[in-house]
Amino acid sequence: MMRPFVPQLVYMEPRALEYPLGVELKNKFEAMGLEIRETTSHNQIRDLPGKNDFQKYRNAKSTLVVGVRKTLKFDTSKPSAEYAIPLATGCMGHCHYCYLQTTMGSKPYIRTYVNVDEIFEQAEKYMAERAPEPTRFEASCTSDIVGIDHLTHTLKKTIEFFGKKEEGLLRFVTKFHHVDHLLDADHQGKTRFRFSVNADFVIKNFEPGTSPLDLRIEAAEKVANADYPLGFIVAPIYIHEGWQEGYKNLFQKLYEKLPKHATENLTFELIQHRFTKPAKRVIQQNYPMTKLELDEAKRQYKWGKYGIGKYIYPKDEANELKDTLSEYIQSYFPQAKIEYFT
Repeated sequence: MMRPFVPQLVYMEPRALEYPLGVELKNKFEAMGLEIRETTSHNQIRDLPGKNDFQKYRNAKSTLVVGVRKTLKFDTSKPSAEYAIPLATGCMGHCHYCYLQTTMGSKPYIRTYVNVDEIFEQAEKYMAERAPEPTRFEASCTSDIVGIDHLTHTLKKTIEFFGKKEEGLLRFVTKFHHVDHLLDADHQGKTRFRFSVNADFVIKNFEPGTSPLDLRIEAAEKVANADYPLGFIVAPIYIHEGWQEGYKNLFQKLYEKLPKHATENLTFELIQHRFTKPAKRVIQQNYPMTKLELDEAKRQYKWGKYGIGKYIYPKDEANELKDTLSEYIQSYFPQAKIEYFT
């Protein structure tokens, strides 16, 4: 059984102790006997343990920084939401293909923010600007927030905050099954709880440090029974030997396990595997033994914003992925909505 994440090392920013949650977390981590260090800012962390980059990277992934979110301007989060709500950054998972590899760069430690009320105030402003149109907020753009929430409960607070809002909707996605503390949250149907799922081949080869598929599906069943709107992100959709069968098995498993009432308001988001040149370098450095296929010659180049293009599957392969998976979804879950394929 995969246990919930516990950091090996905790850094506290002094300003975090000006907030009740900062004090609460410090007391909690002391009681757990964890090593706690002080840092003026996460940017000052230089002395992570490890003899080489490889070890330092792994140790960073089990380090938690408790800090204050200074920039309260939210990033946009298309296509899944209007804005990203910044509750945490970084992830304890070791997914080889993850885009956080490059955005987090040399600082892959996990950060959690304690100035939650200030973050909520900012969310209120964004909602007011768009009212009476609803505003969707994505809580897992830069982290797997569920992976640390059993320690911080900031996600739980956020779910309950949006439960009281007329014009706000929350969504997030996870690869972890540690959801029990979220089941009694007063969500009022305003939060879409999504799980990232994939063919067994992809999870076994490229997603170490995350919950196995069966535990994710079991957690999705609990979430559905707690009356949350439910969704699945199938990402990255990856061509491998027997992929048609692999993805069919995935939808078959979902179909067998999910309670029938959950399938009436189910969403799917489909994202094909892609990589950038900088990401490829970082992936090969952090996971030198990876079997991930990163051959530019087999891909099509797609221009991206900020001038960094992506390597995606050629059009005919991408269409085959889209058509095959859409067909599976329509046959197992005829009422589900496919939000997008990208």
